[in-house]
Amino acid sequence: MYQYHTLSNGIRIIFRQNNSVVTHSGVYINIGSRDEDRQHQGIAHFIEHSVFKGTCRRRSYHILNRIDGVGGELNAFTTKEETCIYASSLSVHLQRCLELFADIIFHSTFPDREIEKEREVILEEVNSYKDSPAELIFDDFEEYIYGDHPLAHNILGPKRNIKRFTPDDLRHFMGSYYTTDRMVIAIVGNADFKRVVHLCERYFGEYPQRTSAADRSLKPTPSRFDLTVNRHTHQMHLMVGCPAPSAFDERKVAFSLLNNIIGGPAMNSRLNVAIREKYGFCYTVESQYSPFSDTGLFYIYAGIDADARDHCLELIRKELHKLSDTLLGGTQLHAAKQQYVGQMAINNELALNEMQSIGKSYLSFDKVDTLEEMQKDIEAVTATEIADLANALFADDNMSLLVYK
Repeated sequence: MYQYHTLSNGIRIIFRQNNSVVTHSGVYINIGSRDEDRQHQGIAHFIEHSVFKGTCRRRSYHILNRIDGVGGELNAFTTKEETCIYASSLSVHLQRCLELFADIIFHSTFPDREIEKEREVILEEVNSYKDSPAELIFDDFEEYIYGDHPLAHNILGPKRNIKRFTPDDLRHFMGSYYTTDRMVIAIVGNADFKRVVHLCERYFGEYPQRTSAADRSLKPTPSRFDLTVNRHTHQMHLMVGCPAPSAFDERKVAFSLLNNIIGGPAMNSRLNVAIREKYGFCYTVESQYSPFSDTGLFYIYAGIDADARDHCLELIRKELHKLSDTLLGGTQLHAAKQQYVGQMAINNELALNEMQSIGKSYLSFDKVDTLEEMQKDIEAVTATEIADLANALFADDNMSLLVYK
């Protein structure tokens, strides 16, 4: 299903062919906000914005027009552990996408005037984010739980850093960390794989093999906390969470299924039924599982009326304890597995989602499982495994709480 190739400089390629007139392509770089020291917090995100502002060959307008001008979409994002630059275009324009990716990754010049304008854009993004407590609470929760560890870093960075980053800072960070050993080119679309390899060789193969200076050897030591912050919000926002299995933990599949049962996107998730459907206490209640390379984080978020705080927290605790104390029956477990597999299949039906999924997987694990392989792993999960995980992680003295009021 998936086809692979590695360039002589170490850049890896993953490709899946389909019959669509649209192709989705991107370059994943295994560098994110956790790779910044305190002085450079926010620089990975600043670079993600700034690579579109000029290269040795193009000005900002020419970069934006290169893909958008033929009806495509060019974009990028930064996470704790990776950066991605990607595009969606008609399949006939794959070549211009790959050529542009190489140009902005290897030839960005960060013109002074453009960087000053983008600095203001990013500062406004920070302001917008701070005005959105339902988003901000996730980053604050991570900051409290990870303390001084780089995983605590807000991806956007503090304003004081954003205001003083120079083009030289951007060039130095990019030169040190955007290296061939940490790059994956992911493509899903209608193309011949030999041509894909040829184009990648042409535009990416000329750059020498280089190894990143990134060091993730410092393992996080999560803290437990119980905090209420007065933000004068109309709605109370609360988050309950705890450490969880890492991306490389053999319990990851079982915990992913457990998370989906508790508060996944389906309307029949246990939290949605117990809190929203039964009592109408909230509009949004959900759980999320974020596995990183050396740790993981589980959290439950709810936006509620202040008067419902204690009742809502008690309902959350009750649902978590149910999963610890009572084994899922055979019918319940089978239904949960079917639901999870179906959700993954629907998500990957969108080719852009699939491109991003396989790019991230190949970047992190040097392999990509097919849906059939993932289904086999999910089917192997037992009710005892789920109960054991719930017992190990959901004890009251292991859970942290953050409330905005």
